[in-house]
Amino acid sequence: MSGVRAGIPSRMVRAEAATAEASAEAAPELVTEFMVDMMCEGCATSVRNKLHPLPGVTDIRTSVSDQTVRITGTESLKSLQKALEETGRANRLIGQGSLEEFEISAAVAEFKGPVVMGVLRIAQVTKDTARVEGQFDGLKPGPHAVFLNQYGDLTRGAASTGGIYIDEGREAGFLGIANADETGHAELPTAVVQLRVYDLIGRALVISESDKVSTENAFASVVARSAGVGQNLKNLCSCDGTVIWEAQQDRVS
Repeated sequence: MSGVRAGIPSRMVRAEAATAEASAEAAPELVTEFMVDMMCEGCATSVRNKLHPLPGVTDIRTSVSDQTVRITGTESLKSLQKALEETGRANRLIGQGSLEEFEISAAVAEFKGPVVMGVLRIAQVTKDTARVEGQFDGLKPGPHAVFLNQYGDLTRGAASTGGIYIDEGREAGFLGIANADETGHAELPTAVVQLRVYDLIGRALVISESDKVSTENAFASVVARSAGVGQNLKNLCSCDGTVIWEAQQDRVS
């Protein structure tokens, strides 16, 4: 059995992808929280001045004492990270979601090699909708369907993750098409989809070899809970007491 989604031709998958991309234009606002190395109010002002020009940013709250920056709006995570990098200050994403009290407001699926590296983030923005955004490296050039499957069983890789995620009789797992460039880098366009994050924990995120929803020669990762807004304010690594970004730099080097 090839694992190809039965009865769904690639043209329909592409149409669904176009719908997902279009939905991002009317995306509900999301709160994204970073830890940023700020020593004084002057530092905080320079950070705000860098973020304010972004068209999708509607509110910025900074706290020097907590070293946090909380950004509200529809701007993509990639744009926010780029702006913070341009400040020259060490920074780290620590939470995404809504300020509303959702049971679980954010989830993440990570690919750590040896072939594909990358991450997909899912954040609850309303009771029944979530915002999805992902970046991947190591894919062959061309289109790749990105979707959620029923089970997080990776004993046989993507082949053991079951069929596409079904929610109340509706195929809800298709997230879009990620187009890989010649270097193997691909980004899943920011999209708003009808999903409840707490239903996704423990399921599988799958990246196919083509624009077809298929598990054949596909890559898979388990969806895990991620920190929401205000849930990850520690600035010291619990293992050795170093500052978070210093600990990250040590691991990189």
